[in-house]
Amino acid sequence: MNTGKVTLVSAGPGDLDLLTFRAAKAIAAGDVLLIDDLVNDDIATLKAAHARVVRVGKRGGCKSTPQAFIQRLMRRYALQGKHVVRIKGGDALLFGRAGEEIADLRHAGIEVEIVNGISSGFAAAAGLGVSLTHRDHCQGVIFVTAHLRDGTEPDWATLAATGMTLAIYMGASRIDSISEALGKTLAAGTPAAVVQWAGTSREKRLVATLGDIAACAAAHDIASPAVILIGGAMGEAMEAVSARSEPAMRRLSA
Repeated sequence: MNTGKVTLVSAGPGDLDLLTFRAAKAIAAGDVLLIDDLVNDDIATLKAAHARVVRVGKRGGCKSTPQAFIQRLMRRYALQGKHVVRIKGGDALLFGRAGEEIADLRHAGIEVEIVNGISSGFAAAAGLGVSLTHRDHCQGVIFVTAHLRDGTEPDWATLAATGMTLAIYMGASRIDSISEALGKTLAAGTPAAVVQWAGTSREKRLVATLGDIAACAAAHDIASPAVILIGGAMGEAMEAVSARSEPAMRRLSA
């Protein structure tokens, strides 16, 4: 039997309208779909009639399917000659452990195809109506996870000193410590935002200052999954809220 292949499909932030055509075609062509926890459940409606669906949930702070088990599943099905479609939330190449999976599959002699998608950081910015790289405010954007593999946190002081927009993933549960750490380098009045469930019908948006963002997020029950955006470019969202004379908490409704 010929060896099959694995396609790493980026499911985007949630809304099926944000899937690429290439992603939809790959899902329809798959024999086995391995679907992550934060992926829209309706994505399975795009599969072929014969395709098998396996839920392999991975989500911070929750019971998750072990990464090693997911990789064994991919190898097993591909070596049976099947087309395995590994469906990941957001963009597969950003904080999705794609590097580990690609290396493991290549080591096993299995073909890997990658389909890009929209990351939640971009969906969050779109919901707020701001540019992450507004040239009046910054020269770039840094995508960073709130915690490293060993459980430690990034060097927030160094990141803050870059002057870039910071798009912080998986940081909702640590927003207090993150804002405090960034506040040692950045002014308390630095514009900030948090977007929960970005790019979905459940989206909640909040804009405030770095000094207030943690308290505002707690007051409005903003929790995971959420993206935290810090930097001058977020000032555009603050100005939009002020122009509409919204409450002092500066909460943007979905």
